[in-house]
Amino acid sequence: MIKISCQEQLLPGESLQAKWDFAARAGYDGIELRAKGDFAFRDRLPELRQAARDGVPMPSVCVDMLHFIGAFDAELRRDAVAQLRSQLSVIAEIGGSVACTPASYGMFSRRLPPFEPPRSPDADRAVLLAALAELGAHAASLGVTLVLEPLNRYEDHMVNRLDEAVSLVDEVGLRSVRVLADTYHMNIEEDEPTSALVKAADHLGHVQVSDSNRFQPGAGHIDWGALLGTLDAVGYDGFLAVECRLRGEPSAAVAAIPGFLRRWS
Repeated sequence: MIKISCQEQLLPGESLQAKWDFAARAGYDGIELRAKGDFAFRDRLPELRQAARDGVPMPSVCVDMLHFIGAFDAELRRDAVAQLRSQLSVIAEIGGSVACTPASYGMFSRRLPPFEPPRSPDADRAVLLAALAELGAHAASLGVTLVLEPLNRYEDHMVNRLDEAVSLVDEVGLRSVRVLADTYHMNIEEDEPTSALVKAADHLGHVQVSDSNRFQPGAGHIDWGALLGTLDAVGYDGFLAVECRLRGEPSAAVAAIPGFLRRWS
């Protein structure tokens, strides 16, 4: 049976406990948290500790900041690493296992003017490797995992495909640093998503799901039978974390997702 989590902002309710009551009834197995910058996730520790005591499963956290480990500015990179170190510590404390980050988001795209970034590909790779190595060592000390998410070409210029993320993870050489597969970005960037998953299987640490149009699974043209069948075939046993926009009445839309995915699994 596949395990499905839902990002917290999609769930109705004023507290994590109320959100989990809804999510559990709908067939979810956990809540994926979101972590803003300025150590906002650390500042939520009292709330998160109480939710954990109350039995709310929170297996993962997705970074939600304005700058990331691949920022052009060195001070912003240092801050992003510090924020992620803290997020790894918090998710470990509340019983989770995965923290997610892209190389960057919305910083630069080779598909839009001026087309050429201010840093070379080799320099891009160097700053990412340095950050991933530091964060991977911290994750390993806590027994948790950092996952690197490829984004599509319009949102990031550095890591767009699973094989690019795998190359970085291989060079870091730590099992605490793995790859995140997001079905929306894969639909844009991968020549064939199931083949990409097979090739990345040994490095796969987390999966986020939405359909081809970024709405909930079932609202677009992704072949969910093929995709979920491939994840099963390669032995992926982590969560499918729902990260999407919602079409239709929000509560009904988010409640329908687990049933839809399990019909294909």
